[in-house]
Amino acid sequence: MKFSLRTLFTQGLAGQSGWPEQWRSPEPRAAYDVIIVGGGGHGLATAYYLAAELGVRNVAVLEKGWLGGGNTGRNTTIIRSNYLWDESAAIYDHAVKLWEGLAQELNYNVMYSPRGVMMLAHTIHDQQVFKRHVHANRLNGIDNEWLTPEQAQAFCPPLNIGKNVRYPITGAALQRRGGTARHDAVAWGYARGASTRGVDIIQNCEVTGIERNVAGAVTGVTTTRGRIGAQKVGVVAAGHTSVLMAMAGVRMPLESFPLQALVSEPVKPVFPCVVMSNTIHAYISQSDKGELVIGAGTDAYTSYSQTGALHIAEHTLDAICEMFPMFRRMRMLRNWGGIVDVTPDRSPIIGHTPVPGLFVNCGWGTGGFKATPGSGHVFAHTIAHDRPHPIAAPFTLERFTTGRLIDEAAAAAVAH
Repeated sequence: MKFSLRTLFTQGLAGQSGWPEQWRSPEPRAAYDVIIVGGGGHGLATAYYLAAELGVRNVAVLEKGWLGGGNTGRNTTIIRSNYLWDESAAIYDHAVKLWEGLAQELNYNVMYSPRGVMMLAHTIHDQQVFKRHVHANRLNGIDNEWLTPEQAQAFCPPLNIGKNVRYPITGAALQRRGGTARHDAVAWGYARGASTRGVDIIQNCEVTGIERNVAGAVTGVTTTRGRIGAQKVGVVAAGHTSVLMAMAGVRMPLESFPLQALVSEPVKPVFPCVVMSNTIHAYISQSDKGELVIGAGTDAYTSYSQTGALHIAEHTLDAICEMFPMFRRMRMLRNWGGIVDVTPDRSPIIGHTPVPGLFVNCGWGTGGFKATPGSGHVFAHTIAHDRPHPIAAPFTLERFTTGRLIDEAAAAAVAH
């Protein structure tokens, strides 16, 4: 019998394959020590590390729909840490190191594949930018290397390095430790790990309000399944953070944009790595099922839509066909959009808010999936200890008043 991902989580699989009984979305208790709002990869990772490493087990994860049904299920699965600034490199490489042992940690196959991430240069400016990244990464102990066009084609044979194209390839930066993982498997693994440690995972439970006492501190949340008390609330809900934080009177420096992706018909293994072109916003890899996973750029308008403008996808496919002529006859099976929150400096916000007991983790832009383990790990530490984890300390909300910004330009490193 086959089940959809949604069916597995909304109906549960108690008694099958070791899935615990509480996965049937238990009735919430009257109160918890910590409530995590958002049942995606980051929220579930936060709950897992709270329970597994920090001993905080009276935790509830509240998800308005089904687990992994937001951006966790709508991404291009890319993992890398070749970011320019020291602060970004630290948190993303922290995540990569966790990815490397995550299947063993969770006893669940997240299908992590360090097949290499190659970022193409098309102009002199691109070369200067990526060589700068290579040197900065090496200073931070992160692997990155510069390739000639010929070396890039040797690493990825389908790549067209001809000169008679609109965007000729002039070189590439390669992070061999980068790669992919299965997006929904990450949610499954963290959910099972958290649930078996006593965390309540409550689906179909939309938060409709955040309660505060006369002193202004958080006392709990109101939901479609009733009021739930809590000493601390962590909001980790990509695409909906501003709406949730407004319930507590906090205005966030965020804008939301549709980010598109496509998947082709499945074919036999033909593509050995991940290739990214920031200049033309076209990213491609091949999934374990044989599909070509293609990422496009963000639309230019703010929106909560899970679709996007047709011309964005068309431009991306034109670029893919030019860089990889062998894919010109491939058929696309589906196209979708995720909602990404971006900040003025295109880096995440992790930490306290002006409301006592209220924490937030948001603004990852296009970097959310790759950061999942690292994000959950440092956010759990921040919530449990009421102070930022050292790696998360530069990403607090206060940086927008102090001016200590971390400009990573849409988390794609294209503005340096």
